[in-house]
Amino acid sequence: MEIGDKTALAKRRRWRVRSRVVGTAKRPRLSVHFSNRHIYAQCIDDGAAVTLAAATSLAIPGAAAVHANREGAIVLGKYIAKNARSKGIVQVVLDRGARRYHGCVQAFADAAREAGLEF
Repeated sequence: MEIGDKTALAKRRRWRVRSRVVGTAKRPRLSVHFSNRHIYAQCIDDGAAVTLAAATSLAIPGAAAVHANREGAIVLGKYIAKNARSKGIVQVVLDRGARRYHGCVQAFADAAREAGLEF
């Protein structure tokens, strides 16, 4: 395995997911990204190329130490669902990027479902 192989494989996985997941105005794409320290999520209408709702672990009010782990994913999942529902978004399509639906991604999705998003 050469140096660029892991990055190239992750890029292929990301584009494979994105080829199947498309966000519309009625059912936007809920994209989630985990960096080493923080989590970023946004609801995107791909037809108009507009972000409808966004949340990050850096800007959650009242939660000083939200990091990129399962507990942080649960907090951010509930927060983005509340934010999206306040803007009239009920149904979304989950875009997990290059990550498996397991661990933090699954915790994020379950928390968003509990808070009222349908996907």
